[in-house]
Amino acid sequence: MRTVTGLFDDYSTAQDAVSDLEDIGIPSSDISIVSHHSGDETNAGEGAGIGAGVGAAVGGAGGLLAGLGIMAIPGVGPVVAAGWLASTLAGAVGGAVVGGATGGLIGALTESGVSEDDANFYAEGVRRGGTIVTARVADEKYAEADAILKGLDRVDIAARRQQYVDDGWQKFDPNAKPYTDEEIDRERNRYL
Repeated sequence: MRTVTGLFDDYSTAQDAVSDLEDIGIPSSDISIVSHHSGDETNAGEGAGIGAGVGAAVGGAGGLLAGLGIMAIPGVGPVVAAGWLASTLAGAVGGAVVGGATGGLIGALTESGVSEDDANFYAEGVRRGGTIVTARVADEKYAEADAILKGLDRVDIAARRQQYVDDGWQKFDPNAKPYTDEEIDRERNRYL
């Protein structure tokens, strides 16, 4: 098994990635989505609640998207998440481990084969309003899964990381103040 991961600026594109991965036979249990919870893309149904209610509000077509839940990650703030990464995060948050949810996200990514540098980048990307989609895939499905994420205009992590570094970023800081909706909008507009 290998891990394929993509960061997306647009939640609906990440949703498409999940659906496309499911369409090629990647089981929902091997796909995760973690998205900063702000703006219209993740709370389309005002007051929709959490869990299955959130999944219905975002119009989840696949089984994975119907199981979205909301939780807080130190340094990121509220996120909507589903899949194996969400299970790790929920366990860390439920166990009240200080900084555990962040360690859970970065730890789960690194344990699945994502480099620590990239895992920190992905956590920072979610903090800044992005959405990560990650899937554990059989070796023979890796190229096809990677092509799906690439074809859906995932963020070029080398270029985006350089932009973050140019702004003074070094690595994800779980003690950082979460981005406000206004800061997220400003961040997203940088890349349009």
